Amino acid sequence: MSPSQKLKALRDSRNITLREVEIESRRIADAAGDKRFYISNARLTQLENEPLSEPSLWKLFTLSAIYRVRITEMMRYYNVDTDERAKYDPIINPGRTQLLSERPSFYRTIESLKTLITDPRQTTLLHQRVRIEEDQPDMPAVSIDSRQMGYGYIGLDDFTMHPLIRPGSFVGIDTHENRLRLIPWRTEYDRPIYFVELRDGYACGWCELQGNQLLVVPHHSSPVSIRRFTYPKEAEIIGRVMRFTTHCVD
Repeated sequence: MSPSQKLKALRDSRNITLREVEIESRRIADAAGDKRFYISNARLTQLENEPLSEPSLWKLFTLSAIYRVRITEMMRYYNVDTDERAKYDPIINPGRTQLLSERPSFYRTIESLKTLITDPRQTTLLHQRVRIEEDQPDMPAVSIDSRQMGYGYIGLDDFTMHPLIRPGSFVGIDTHENRLRLIPWRTEYDRPIYFVELRDGYACGWCELQGNQLLVVPHHSSPVSIRRFTYPKEAEIIGRVMRFTTHCVD
């Protein structure tokens, strides 16, 4: 239903005529000493019949008073929801550390992903594909183009990338990048991380290819040793990890 249709339906539900709205609005305008609160019969007819016609703030206030509806409720007719103001704070001030007033969307996604875990001890590929848009990230991470993403779960027994990616974390995987590429990197945060399928499970870590040997390289602070697999017979790259969530403490 368009905003104009909603406006007309509201007036009809109150059993108020166009003429009565005009009279009452004149009284409000006179009391306020501001003619902008006045709504003529012709103007209200236009608002109720032309989808692209929108009332000014003063006229919307007048209608909310006559119909006895909160002005914030009527603002929703025109896709303005004052309750959503706080969610735009990170967009307006992206460089500022903030306390958010609501649960971020990526945490809501994580909650749904938890239902796919069968064994929390094991690193697992979660068979779910979610359409990712740059302006609606599911996990905090580097910016990527819109594409199909897969998700993985780092098992509680998997310390390969600890402490960068702690056990129990979720990772977003770009399945298009399923081949090792020589990418220049300077720090551990720049070095590509890959999600790998093994014969008996999965692994997540830095990778190197030496002949037909795929090396899964752990974080330098991890207690895990480098693992070698015959490639691609024993190990297959699912994709590159582009985003991840990780706990600050165990």
